[in-house]
Amino acid sequence: MITQNDLEQLDTKKVHKIYDMWPKISRDSYFSNIPKINLKKCSHIIFAGMGGSGTIGDIFFSILSKTDTHVTVVKGYNLPRTVNTESLVVITSVSGNTIETISLLENAEKIGAKIIAFSDGGKIKDICLKNNIEHRNIKKYHSPRASFTSFLYSMLQVLKPILPINESDVLESLEKLEIISKKCNSNNISMTNPSIQISEWLDNFPIIYFPFGLQSVAIRFKNAIQENAKTHVLIEDVIESSHNGIVGWNKKSKFQPILLQGKDDVETTKERWTILKEFFKLKNIDYKEIISEEGNILTKIICLIYVLDYSSIFLAIKLKVDPSPVMAIDFIKKRLNQNPKIIE
Repeated sequence: MITQNDLEQLDTKKVHKIYDMWPKISRDSYFSNIPKINLKKCSHIIFAGMGGSGTIGDIFFSILSKTDTHVTVVKGYNLPRTVNTESLVVITSVSGNTIETISLLENAEKIGAKIIAFSDGGKIKDICLKNNIEHRNIKKYHSPRASFTSFLYSMLQVLKPILPINESDVLESLEKLEIISKKCNSNNISMTNPSIQISEWLDNFPIIYFPFGLQSVAIRFKNAIQENAKTHVLIEDVIESSHNGIVGWNKKSKFQPILLQGKDDVETTKERWTILKEFFKLKNIDYKEIISEEGNILTKIICLIYVLDYSSIFLAIKLKVDPSPVMAIDFIKKRLNQNPKIIE
């Protein structure tokens, strides 16, 4: 098992220190005096962003999936044609320099859509100031992925007038995050830490099965393992995979199945988990079950992300990898700089 010394030596930029601060960052961000959006209602919200910033849109899609609000998540250069002057485009870029997100901002302005942007400065802030577009400056911590809670809880506060999310749900998520942090943070380097349990179990490439409501968590977990541990990951919707992906297990595989479950998944999903586990046992395939905390959907998501993000950091240390550098992304940045523009 990894040691505290391993963590301190290999994590050269101390990203784990930021994760230890997530409960405080989350609470401070949500209770900051950042101005709320001046909008009373909106039936169609488009969340635009890439990488760690794009994860924010995935989370809002999940927490709003059972409401009447139509949510679209865009990761790329182009907005869907359904966007019009009544739509709200939420631009998110931690650096403020993401070329795809800048393109979406410019497209939204041409369409005449309502826009609000979130960044820690950069070109996006400059464009907003120049064109009288609403912008909120959010503090960056270490990297886009580590800044997740700073941006998420600030945005929950800013967008509160148009989000059908109960205040009690947000408060519950903050309380549960503080509790789960005591089990998972870097002060508990032992097998009682659920994040270390996951990282110790992983020996090969994970394939993560998820229910619809936890798609955002699966995407985030995939991204975290890829960026921190620098290894390949696959994700599969548990219902859809039953019609195709499950066939892959007829042959021996280096992949390890992880079953990402909600504490109170709907009965049809619970039935699918039961059948899938039965199939894996028949095939003598070892699998890992990860079950959410009890609570509302935001609580489930934020606590799972904390446990799983930290497991990706511990996995990096186990693999003798520094979790912070992302040289492959830096390579792409250099090529895109020839434009010259920057990608987050």
